[in-house]
Amino acid sequence: MFPSLSLCVLALLLVSQQGSGIRWLALSTSNQHINKTQQCKMLPGLVSSQAQLCRTNLELMQTIVQAAREVKKTCQKTFADMRWNCSSIEAPKYLPDLERGTRESAFVYALSAAAISHTIARACTTGDLKLCTCGPIPGDTPEPGYRWGGCADNLHYGLLVGSKFSDAPMKMKKKSGSHANKLMHLHNSEVGRQVLKDALVMKCKCHGVSGSCSIRTCWRGLQDLKEIAMDLKAKYLSATKVVHRPMGTRKQLVPKDIDIRPVRENELVYLQSSPDFCTRNEKLGSVGTQERQCNKTSSGSDSCDLMCCGRGYNPYTEKVVERCHCKYHWCCYVTCKKCERTVERYVCK
Repeated sequence: MFPSLSLCVLALLLVSQQGSGIRWLALSTSNQHINKTQQCKMLPGLVSSQAQLCRTNLELMQTIVQAAREVKKTCQKTFADMRWNCSSIEAPKYLPDLERGTRESAFVYALSAAAISHTIARACTTGDLKLCTCGPIPGDTPEPGYRWGGCADNLHYGLLVGSKFSDAPMKMKKKSGSHANKLMHLHNSEVGRQVLKDALVMKCKCHGVSGSCSIRTCWRGLQDLKEIAMDLKAKYLSATKVVHRPMGTRKQLVPKDIDIRPVRENELVYLQSSPDFCTRNEKLGSVGTQERQCNKTSSGSDSCDLMCCGRGYNPYTEKVVERCHCKYHWCCYVTCKKCERTVERYVCK
């Protein structure tokens, strides 16, 4: 099924007004199965080189559509406890803060780059992509009781194809947008991929009589995207503000307040300060925190004081149904009853 014509047109109009290197995230709205080359030019948010990759590898595009959906879902969950909660990437309406070079923009670019390579790497493992297979078996000898086997996530292929697709808009010579923004987006995208590389860990499965785990078959697998997003959130909170100034024969990004050192490869960088996101301001990309749920007992960013920006909050009650009085039966299942209770919630004024 094709998405509605009005949705496609709206998405195309919105992304055409921006120089966004992540406008391919509009693919999260697509519900069509891409099996014909002519469908590529109807997909929202693609630059010419991305559309060409679509035409030559239709199979890959389904994985990229999935990556766009994962970015939106993961970003919103990661920032659910903060004033900015990824409302900027509510496709197809992308808000201006992603083009102002803010730290929110830095996070979204980094997560997007990591997500697309992550999704491709895992698609190789599951057999959803025919052009790639499992990742290579490590060359080092495992410890006694361990052996290499299984199907490793193909991180190499994911990074190779993912970076080619996600970095394409920033590498177009005639693309609109400042050089400083392009450098920032390319840098943060690379930070996302570096965090992804660090997320490749050893995973094992036990073998043995009666679950004794006398031998373990192991492979290299990626952590879930939510774990990668949390690492990037920590980098978001400690991101470095930079300026674009001459360094030698060309302009580079250097830390604004501590420009005696170059930008570190593992830090997120941003050019413009963010609004406080307390009140609605569409020009700045803020939807405000009115009607956002807050935590009355928290002292963190989700507290009613911080989330509501001092405006106060309104309480309301809600009935929730939960599993209760659970019993374990030998062998081997659990039965539970359903209990209803009333809880008090709070929303910002």
